[in-house]
Amino acid sequence: MRRPVAALVIVLAAVGAFTGGLAWLLDTPKVPPGAPRPERLYLGLCATCHGADGRGSWRAALFLVRPGSFADGERLGRRSDQYLFDIIKHGGAPIGRPGMPAFGSTLSDMEIEELVRYVGGLAGKR
Repeated sequence: MRRPVAALVIVLAAVGAFTGGLAWLLDTPKVPPGAPRPERLYLGLCATCHGADGRGSWRAALFLVRPGSFADGERLGRRSDQYLFDIIKHGGAPIGRPGMPAFGSTLSDMEIEELVRYVGGLAGKR
C-alpha cells in the first residue's frame, strides 16, 4: 500500500516541478517601474514573440513562428512607418505573414504610433 502512495507523490512532484519550470521559462519580461507607455505596451504585447530587446524570442519558435528582428536597423529601415503601423493594426495575414496577430481592436491608433516609434528606437532607426 505504501509503494503506490509514494509513486503518486513522486509523480505529482515531478509534474509540479515541470509545470513550474515551464511557467518560469514562458513568463513575460517584467516591466521596469516608471517605464513609459510605449515600453509597457511593447513588453506586454510584443516581447513574447519579438523578445524584450527586439531580437526575437525562442518562445515564438514553440509555435513555429519566426518573428522579425527589430534589432536589425538595416532590415527595419527598409520598412516604412506606415508598414509597421498597418501590420500592428491589421496583423500579418493580409500581407502573407499570418503569425503576426492584429492589435487594431486592442490598441488605439495613437498607441500603435507610439509602438512604431518604440520599435524604431530598438533598431536605432530613430
